[in-house]
Amino acid sequence: MRIKKPTLSFWQIFNMNVGFLGIQYSFGLQQSAINPIFLFLGASEEILPILNIAGPVTGLIVQPLIGAISDKTWSPRWGRRKPFFLIGALLGSLCLFAFPLSPALWFAVGLLWILDVGNNMAMEPYRAFVGDKLPEKQLSIGYQMQSLFVGAGILLANASIFLFQDWFGGGEEISGQVPKWLYYSFFIGSFLSIATILWSVLKTPEIPPTDEELEEINRHKALSFSERFKVPFVEIAHAVKDMPKFMWSLSVVYLFQWYALFIYWQFITPLFRTTMGFDTSQAAAQAAKMSTTYNVVTAVVALILVPLTMKFGGKRIYALSLFGTSIALFAIPHITDPVYVLFPMVLFGIGWAAMMGIPYSMVSKIVPQERRGVYMGILNMMIVIPMGIQTLTFGPIFKNLLGANSVNAMLFAGTCFVIAASLALRLKVVKDPNGD
Repeated sequence: MRIKKPTLSFWQIFNMNVGFLGIQYSFGLQQSAINPIFLFLGASEEILPILNIAGPVTGLIVQPLIGAISDKTWSPRWGRRKPFFLIGALLGSLCLFAFPLSPALWFAVGLLWILDVGNNMAMEPYRAFVGDKLPEKQLSIGYQMQSLFVGAGILLANASIFLFQDWFGGGEEISGQVPKWLYYSFFIGSFLSIATILWSVLKTPEIPPTDEELEEINRHKALSFSERFKVPFVEIAHAVKDMPKFMWSLSVVYLFQWYALFIYWQFITPLFRTTMGFDTSQAAAQAAKMSTTYNVVTAVVALILVPLTMKFGGKRIYALSLFGTSIALFAIPHITDPVYVLFPMVLFGIGWAAMMGIPYSMVSKIVPQERRGVYMGILNMMIVIPMGIQTLTFGPIFKNLLGANSVNAMLFAGTCFVIAASLALRLKVVKDPNGD
């Protein structure tokens, strides 16, 4: 017997999602500041993809495992999902504080691994937490509220980068050193990572498990350590075997979508060194302005997408948004004015809002409540697997097929988005009879 979930107010849904501000501030720094730090510390452009291998590896391992473990967890005091994203946020906070102090490239790369573990540990159970709390009729607004905080968090991260450079920058770049103006963005992120999570934890109680779920959790607790260790892996294997066809189709869309996104984030700074003749600091600041622009748009349009998806269907809005993102990526390399190049980010921001909300809402509606954690982990595996493929394959593609030219890299990413949009139109959303 399932617990009937109460309808929540706008502000209850708002408070529940505040923690995404800190998580996404951290991800915003990963998108815009960490690759420039690698360049400051002596990395070459062609090895940037492989230096980012931490993201796919940790995401592939951590997210589904934490999702499966949290499905089998309950504490009357701490809840089901909260312990995991609290620990993840604390780990991320410590890493963000240390990151700009990196004395060498190897140290920064190692910190990225730990930071990604923390962010992934926080992210997956948080997405399941929102699905746990909301009745089906409010899932769209719940996940689009997430999208709003995704935009706001990354917006603040990137705005801080170019503002602090303007206020505290200047002087020549020193090889092997991270400029001091970049420190402040990471220190703010260190505070937000834990503070915003605590806000949501203290403001939002979790729904207790049903008697049947509690009985299953207690059976799990009674197992030996070795048996409990095996359970998450078995759960993941069974969930993949039983996965709705919709999720298999979505995984192909995600392959092209996320492959393209990681090209953009890795090569937008090198692109501006090529097209505008900027040094690394100037290029990083311009990339931060691009990200700030599209995340302003994301924060504005995230909730507007809710009535549009209800009227026209999630997959149509999703596909149209992906196609708009492709237009943005095709346009960026051909614009050399640092102001005019911000205009394509309107389309990119609409696409980012759709990507961060619509797929999670569609999936949450078709998966069983008792497996929501593991399925949200699997959905995020569909992000990190393309990341892994990109980090392993795009370096050689960039060097040997694209002439080591960042303009060609951006056009390649735009083509991937066209393919993703075409595939998104073919999605068939069918409710799983075993779902909510």
